[in-house]
Amino acid sequence: MKAKIFLFSILFVLATAVIGFVVLRLRLHEKEPQGMEGAEAQRLTEQVYTSLNKPAWDSTDWVRWTFRGDHHYLWDKRNNRLQAQWGDISVEMDLHSQQGQVKKGGKLLQGSRAARLLKKAYANFCNDSFWLAAPYKLTDPGTQRSVVTLADGRKGLKVSYSSGGVTPGDSYVWILDDSGTPVAFKMWVAILPIGGLEASWEQWITLPTGARLSSYHLLAGKIGSRVEAIDGGRGEAPVLQPAASSKVSS
Repeated sequence: MKAKIFLFSILFVLATAVIGFVVLRLRLHEKEPQGMEGAEAQRLTEQVYTSLNKPAWDSTDWVRWTFRGDHHYLWDKRNNRLQAQWGDISVEMDLHSQQGQVKKGGKLLQGSRAARLLKKAYANFCNDSFWLAAPYKLTDPGTQRSVVTLADGRKGLKVSYSSGGVTPGDSYVWILDDSGTPVAFKMWVAILPIGGLEASWEQWITLPTGARLSSYHLLAGKIGSRVEAIDGGRGEAPVLQPAASSKVSS
């Protein structure tokens, strides 16, 4: 009898979770809009690049930041290299080959364990650098740009990625202010079962090079993510200093 009660309890919890997810999806999910390519999409793209000073970003040789509190990065853009750290893991890698070295607690790792952590570092970088610099990636290879009409009648810039990163096929609709600065985007991405979730792009800072980066995002109006310790410059990239952390990851 106790076993039956326990099984019923588990099934009840699972059923409640499934029903809750279905209700949430029905409430929040938006169908991905179809946009129109052409001159208007190009105009909006150029407006974004002008507002954020894309030439300054292109000439920024390195950028350093922390995301989600414990993901620390130094991206050597000029040489396409990366230093990354989380917990007691530190990685140095060539972003083109995705090869490099991994240390755990200062000790060099090799073999399959190092390969797994290199793959994880690259996936983390693709995600976390997107939250740093996505507005500068509107014209990356494999992108398609179009214009959609937003709920309030304004025009939004839809950017779809057919290649690049670790989740090709994702699409984003950028919501811009009158100057062309992004204020938010809506996402249709493989890792999220709900389409059209909105994330803000706010609290813009300006690097010493003149490029502008958003330091705060609010997802669905509830979950905040802060991009901290943002810095960047021209010339030779510095060394990523080990960060104090009590967290241990593998």
